[in-house]
Amino acid sequence: MALSVERGVSGDASGPIDEIPTGAALGAEIRGIDLRYLDALQFEAVKRAWHDHQVILVRGQTLSDQDLIAFSRRFGDLDWAPVQETGRRFVDGLPEIYIVSNVTVNGQAIGSLGAGEAVWHTDMSYLDVPPMASMLYALEVPPAGGNTSFCSMYAVYEALPDKLKRRIANLKIKHDGTYNSGGYLRQGVTATDDPRTSPGAVHPLVCTHPDTGRRMLYLGRRRNAYLMGLELADSEALLDELWDYVARPEFAWEHVWRVGDLVLWDNRCTMHRRDPFDASARRIMHRTQIKGSAAPL
Repeated sequence: MALSVERGVSGDASGPIDEIPTGAALGAEIRGIDLRYLDALQFEAVKRAWHDHQVILVRGQTLSDQDLIAFSRRFGDLDWAPVQETGRRFVDGLPEIYIVSNVTVNGQAIGSLGAGEAVWHTDMSYLDVPPMASMLYALEVPPAGGNTSFCSMYAVYEALPDKLKRRIANLKIKHDGTYNSGGYLRQGVTATDDPRTSPGAVHPLVCTHPDTGRRMLYLGRRRNAYLMGLELADSEALLDELWDYVARPEFAWEHVWRVGDLVLWDNRCTMHRRDPFDASARRIMHRTQIKGSAAPL
């Protein structure tokens, strides 16, 4: 679908911005733009596409860290990157940049999450006010593996049987803050595998998106999740039933990375995961995170 918006890139002739849905439950590629030179109308078109499709892909970008930060800030204030497993930050002078990488220099990891699988999750849902969105920009990619999949939590909720929707309508879920999506213990946290006592924020299990008004399931991540007020066995059984829907391919879209790809996802209504890849191959991605403005409701 071609949007009726013109672009002007460094004095180049204007042209349409093309919005091409993936054909999956979510996701669209935006063509015809350079993210360094968007005017107000173009940015609003990108933002509308993001609300419509939950995830947008823009290929062929050439962004410095400053460019990535500048584009990200058009969506709102940015979070500082989480502290690395080693206890240090990644980019001196640019605390907004989080490096996702398996590369080491002089025996020190330059980023986080290594080369293994990152299981389905929502970024930092263990906070009282989780981030609104995240962006990931590809600098180096392995020849195979490391694909990122996204799941529409609108579509998952809409697919639930009415009886199950009624059962979960007023439940609250604790989002564990013990481990990250790669299974690493978070800096400064004591290890535990008891969902009832692990640290984390409590949010409604079913939420309404503040911008689109659509209902969605808000699961966060599976490990150490706990449905408040239920016996542990009952919580585990019901969560397993809900997570069975997340695993269905009809609710997901898988992205195969190229250098220069930027992907923006709505952290409120999607989950994402990463395939493992050969640890001897290099993968370097830079990520920014837009602050949330309110707790999920």
